[in-house]
Amino acid sequence: MKKMSKILGALVAMSVSIAAIGCGSSGETAQASEANAEVKTETSEVTAEVSETPVESTEAEGESYKVGIIQLVEHSALDAAYQGFVDGLKELGYEEGKNLTVDYQNAQGDQSNCQTIATKLVNDQNDLILAIATPAAQAVANTTKDIPILVTAVTDPADSKLVASNEVPGGNVTGTSDLTPVKEQMNLIPQIVPEAKAVGIVYCSSEANSKFQVELAKAEAKVLGLEVVEGTVSNSNEIQQVVQSLVGKVDALYIPTDNMLAAGMSTVVGVTNPAKIPVICGEEGMVDNGGTATYGINYYDLGKLTAAQAVGILAEGKNPAEMPIEYCSDCDLVLNEAAAAEMGITFPQDLLDKASK
Repeated sequence: MKKMSKILGALVAMSVSIAAIGCGSSGETAQASEANAEVKTETSEVTAEVSETPVESTEAEGESYKVGIIQLVEHSALDAAYQGFVDGLKELGYEEGKNLTVDYQNAQGDQSNCQTIATKLVNDQNDLILAIATPAAQAVANTTKDIPILVTAVTDPADSKLVASNEVPGGNVTGTSDLTPVKEQMNLIPQIVPEAKAVGIVYCSSEANSKFQVELAKAEAKVLGLEVVEGTVSNSNEIQQVVQSLVGKVDALYIPTDNMLAAGMSTVVGVTNPAKIPVICGEEGMVDNGGTATYGINYYDLGKLTAAQAVGILAEGKNPAEMPIEYCSDCDLVLNEAAAAEMGITFPQDLLDKASK
């Protein structure tokens, strides 16, 4: 909804027509002259009053926008993407309470909630909707083809059927990808556990993001000569049991940027740390919550990148159909020395030298 200042125009038109009486007496002519003088005087007074009326400024007050946000679940990566988006908008001149209204909704990890929230945000006629994580994005994209949609924390929008292609989306959806350097992440395994023979890969079976990354990880494991043992979960209550089933079968664990596993990292490391199984993660927040190491993107920066896209659509009139999916180019090596020490693992010096945290 765009609010524009209304310009009120005042138009005063007056027309006075005096018909002269050609055959009248001199008295009648004098009366007509006096009447004409009175009309002229009244006209002058009205004109003077109109000229003294102040004219309202034609300068626009600026535009205000209404943005709806749907986030799949609370965990550090998605929270950072949200905060980066809001802060990015503020830096670009759009601040909540001034020229921006934000309706933030969290589905708490429930995909049925995603659909309910998506319907609400569409019915509220937001100018733009931000969807954080793939299930949230799919719910909104299936609900409206008219309102511009930005997605973030989605690994491959084309693979998730959100856009026709990542280069030319072709509809009302575009945004940013959180595709991580899976190859570099997998290569941490032989550096941290040189004797590793098998790697367990744990992920949520219903997350398209995770499936995409798992295929990349499996291909790299083959290159590294590592056997892959998969463990899938369908809800958070299964995490402990599935991870426990891998103990004794694998030398390391790999978890992609999976939202369910990211939210359940404390459960994962509650099993892996005592079993001395290092966990290579998809993003930094998972390491902060107990994982061993990652090469990961900065989700806060990803959110700010998405904010710039939002301003392009709202204020500059850009068409999402023609805006390619954008990526964060910088990745950081993050190591958890406390977790490594607990498992009796010493990081190689060259990794310590490269680590940003």
